[in-house]
Amino acid sequence: MLTKKEVSVLEKFRFNLTPVGVSFPADKPEGLPRLKEKMALCEMLKRAQEGEAFFADRDSHTCEAGLHVLGQEDASGPFVSGKFGAGLKIFEGPRAASRLYRYLPRIGNGVADYVAFSPLNKLSFDPDVLVVLAEADQTEILLRALSYKNGKMWSSKFSAAIGCAWVLVYPYITGELNYTVTGLGHGMKRRKLFPEGKQLVSIPFDLLSPMLQTLQEMPWVLPAYKPDGMEFVGGLLRELGIGAPKKKRRY
Repeated sequence: MLTKKEVSVLEKFRFNLTPVGVSFPADKPEGLPRLKEKMALCEMLKRAQEGEAFFADRDSHTCEAGLHVLGQEDASGPFVSGKFGAGLKIFEGPRAASRLYRYLPRIGNGVADYVAFSPLNKLSFDPDVLVVLAEADQTEILLRALSYKNGKMWSSKFSAAIGCAWVLVYPYITGELNYTVTGLGHGMKRRKLFPEGKQLVSIPFDLLSPMLQTLQEMPWVLPAYKPDGMEFVGGLLRELGIGAPKKKRRY
């Protein structure tokens, strides 16, 4: 379970919407109310960002995609054949749309019979994924915390539809942080869930504590980003014995 000290560093970001913890339990979560309304999986994330903690079962979903990526039901018929995606004009035809189901991240059948959501300040379970809606400068700090100690490459994966798979499921099953720009992806854009041009950053459980610890230790604003940044870089070059690059002669 995350400690208050670990979580406290996130308060420094002053996010416009609270980070959300997500869990994929096999057993019915204790101490959480069941979601009263039926909605899509991506809408559940939005509901938690607005301050509600809850769990959902397979009868809570209105979108087949959510059930599919959670491993609670197998998509079939017009969905897998690509006819639905082509009919929505997301793809040129069924053969292109059907490829989506060949690479979508998906939790195995029987692993997650439920999904639980909670805003950070109401978190009563150890999250499998923490999802943050961030501005670009906040995302830069989060991504730098990922690579600060190990040089890890930043990588973003997404698809034209079923974005919930990449925001919620991909980090959980791969252990890789993922991020995407809001305004991309058919379902979330159609439902107008998030302000466009922000980033949804999804941090899996095995990276979460190390990243929170790194955020406590690393500089948030790099010296080169400060008003005297050019002077700092110049001084570092001189300290390392690196000469300024030669200017090309113009004719």
